[in-house]
Amino acid sequence: MKDTVVVFARAPRLGTVKRRLAADIGPRAALRFHVGTLTALLNGLLRDGRWNVVLAQTPDQARFPLRLRPGLHRIGQGRGDLGARMGRAVAGYGRVVLVGSDIPDAGAADIAAAFRALGSAQAVFGPALDGGYWLIGLGPRRPGDLFGSTRWSTPQTLADTLRQFQRHRVTLLRTLSDVDTLEDWRRHLASRRAPSDPAP
Repeated sequence: MKDTVVVFARAPRLGTVKRRLAADIGPRAALRFHVGTLTALLNGLLRDGRWNVVLAQTPDQARFPLRLRPGLHRIGQGRGDLGARMGRAVAGYGRVVLVGSDIPDAGAADIAAAFRALGSAQAVFGPALDGGYWLIGLGPRRPGDLFGSTRWSTPQTLADTLRQFQRHRVTLLRTLSDVDTLEDWRRHLASRRAPSDPAP
């Protein structure tokens, strides 16, 4: 049976995505970034073929006018805070990786690394520069309460969640940055403009 990767995403609607970023670069530019990043991630995962790919979307019945390869399964996130919605999205899978949709540097290689880590660990996290995490991977043995009293969208988010996994073997992946602020946006653009290393 294939492992499952769940992509957690908000429907691409003008004025409802990346609102902190939109305050600085405008809602249309923020929407273009959201659509481009989400489309690239989903198509990369679908192209790879090693996993079942699930889009956990909000609002639950929203249309996602994206140009995607076939094979995507969609589910609604449902109600509740971020922890409640993430918990439902990963429930019922033996091995599952959940990844956010606003990490432009994340891709299939990171998902593969997460599932490799789950060969010996019971949980894996992809730390984010802001103190949160862009990925969580879980094996069959996991806490009954995955997220406890995690303080979401704070510098303590990862540390709070890790307290729930004190009795579990945990591996950390590479640290990446999501794009929420103007500073994040400028860093992202600079990385795209940086010249490639010269060939040896």
